[in-house]
Amino acid sequence: MSETNGRLRDRVALVTGATQGLGADIARALIDAGAHVFLVGRSVDAGEAVARALGERACFVRADITDDADIDRCVERACRVSGHIDVVVNNACSYDDAGLASTREQWRRTLDVNLVSAAMVTQKASVFMRRGAVVINLGSTGGKFGAGGRAVYPASKAALIQITRNFAVALAPQGVRVLSVSPAWTWSPAVERMSAGSTERADRVGAHFHPLGRVGRGDEVGKVVVFAASEDASWMTGVDLAVDGGFSILGPDQGISPGEWFARLGGDAGG
Repeated sequence: MSETNGRLRDRVALVTGATQGLGADIARALIDAGAHVFLVGRSVDAGEAVARALGERACFVRADITDDADIDRCVERACRVSGHIDVVVNNACSYDDAGLASTREQWRRTLDVNLVSAAMVTQKASVFMRRGAVVINLGSTGGKFGAGGRAVYPASKAALIQITRNFAVALAPQGVRVLSVSPAWTWSPAVERMSAGSTERADRVGAHFHPLGRVGRGDEVGKVVVFAASEDASWMTGVDLAVDGGFSILGPDQGISPGEWFARLGGDAGG
């Protein structure tokens, strides 16, 4: 057992998009905390490889979460362990986004994966969730601020944070908590591609936007997910937990005083 000290011992968890990147990191953190984790994804090779690496408390379930029948089979498989589900992590995500130029198909596909499928997984799993169970949605700082060149992904994350609030109210009488966890830039396949595989380069660029001076690591997000799913957070529901190295506390001036911005960029402005 890891430093998370068995907080989730013998809980049954279901993590979507768990065959790589942040999803796999979250699954690892849940397993380290003692949970049995069902890794949900479409790639059999990747899913089985992650499951082998995570050990006997990990089980891969091949599913396309945009297919309701696949969700039903996935939930049924998870329920075979103990007859109920204790933790659902809606992590699966599409980044297909061309900003204002995004096509109708890009909007439909991304919202279907990032938002509608998370709602369907929650709906179907909640039937088997008893008092003390938890749903955790993976939001993003991208869903809280404007950004040029993107539209679909931020919109989906903003909506996911909103349904976290709505579902928290809906499931409270059942004793089920619902929270969201919103990372900023976190080491992932997307960041790895942009940084040409260099964590040093990613940290150097990320330092401009994160007061803690680097991009996040998947295990750091995973530990917050474990906290949110544990009894340590038993009086929390309907809220978003920022795991962002301080990204969201900066305003448009990026935490730099007006005087310093004028010193850097003011130049000899004519009038």
